[in-house]
Amino acid sequence: MKSLAALLILVMIWAVGLLAFAGRVEQSIPAKEPPIADGVVVLTGASNIRLEAATKLLEAGKGKRLLISGVNRDATREDVQTVTKAVKPIYDCCVDLGFAAANTLGNAKETAEWAKAKGYRSLIVVTADYHMPRSMLELRATMPDTELYPYPVATEGVDVHRWWKQNVTARRMIVEYSKYLAILGRETFLGLGPKDEAGTPAEKTS
Repeated sequence: MKSLAALLILVMIWAVGLLAFAGRVEQSIPAKEPPIADGVVVLTGASNIRLEAATKLLEAGKGKRLLISGVNRDATREDVQTVTKAVKPIYDCCVDLGFAAANTLGNAKETAEWAKAKGYRSLIVVTADYHMPRSMLELRATMPDTELYPYPVATEGVDVHRWWKQNVTARRMIVEYSKYLAILGRETFLGLGPKDEAGTPAEKTS
């Protein structure tokens, strides 16, 4: 009985967390106007809306350059320009394509390397609304000294206000929340590990 009660408590905690997570996503749309930053980064996905949104931020002068992280290796610069609907002079001068990332952790590493190479200390982050919490966790873990401003974009076909009413949207929110918890648990575990003299997690030696 005790084990069943403990399981029920864990399920309740998980469910409350899911509702809080979904509420956070819901409240993030529409996105607030971001401040001017050094650069803009957009994480690619199934929808092209986020690419268009990031391009508009660049064209509005919100950043010096735009990184499109996670571009399909078979795509050309011309292909990507067509998708972003970017003005060609701005696209040619100020848009960088990242082909290395295959997942959110890869996006974070690719973005960190790009920002370091450019000397950027502040970035506007563009991705889907439901994907933003996990993306920010990964990015902040990879580049803790960089100021990050989230710019979530509403996802086509996903009603974040009534996400539980359709199997597809409910499954997407639950899966994303579960992934978010996994990253949160990883970062919490690393944060509890041994620290170096500077107070940062010490690297493991083999």
